[in-house]
Amino acid sequence: MATNLKQELIQLIREKSYEKREVTLSSGLKSDFYVDMKQTLLHAKGISLVAQLMLQELKSLEGHIRGVGGLTMGADPMSTAVSMLSLNWKSPLHAFYIRKEPKGHGTNQWVEGIKNFSPGDKVYILEDVVTTGGSSLKAVERAQLAGLDVLGILTCVDREEGGREHIEKQGLKLLSLVTKTEIVNN
Repeated sequence: MATNLKQELIQLIREKSYEKREVTLSSGLKSDFYVDMKQTLLHAKGISLVAQLMLQELKSLEGHIRGVGGLTMGADPMSTAVSMLSLNWKSPLHAFYIRKEPKGHGTNQWVEGIKNFSPGDKVYILEDVVTTGGSSLKAVERAQLAGLDVLGILTCVDREEGGREHIEKQGLKLLSLVTKTEIVNN
């Protein structure tokens, strides 16, 4: 079943998110292709496929992690969908969102949903696309400052441009649903 779901996701990414054109990425690097995962993540079938596949990737950690989250916008739909689908787990996963800037009023917090966690709770960071790993590591840092213990990062797409190596040098695991090679070559 996972293979069929993955193939469906790859096809949907090709249709909705993959573009062969020159772009400047958030890392500042130039690229001859772009993967706009928000197009797939905001598609009803796309978010369903992503959430199912992410839960399968995290299944071995059931009972060991408390939640999932990441930088706002890219990780928001995934965090919410994975949390909702985890309701049949013994210990369902809670979602959290990491702001790009601290809230400008009230508590001035970076992390939304933090009251669902205790200090030291183990979590996974979700990411739509990993290129160099910079955004992912920023999310890790913010989650750690909020008291969470980040075990790793789970991304929809690994662009295979050094992000895995950069993340793993920090002692974190990177899991990916799909790689650039699979999108381009399958």
